[in-house]
Amino acid sequence: MKELLEVMAKSLVDCPEEVTVTQEEKGDLLVLKLRVAQSDMGKVIGKSGRIAKALRQVLNAAASRENTKVVVDIGD
Repeated sequence: MKELLEVMAKSLVDCPEEVTVTQEEKGDLLVLKLRVAQSDMGKVIGKSGRIAKALRQVLNAAASRENTKVVVDIGD
């Protein structure tokens, strides 16, 4: 999951070297924290949060195959 989010985020931003994803596991809940450069924040979130929502949907679809839940926290 971590690698999937990292690849998707790097393809969206202008500074892919500043993309970091950290992962925390809490039982069957997986918390992924995505950090990007401040200038790339809008590209990751998108208009009205559409890109962020799409990222979360893709990760939730992948997580459902492993019977786990994913929470994506986007910040800088």
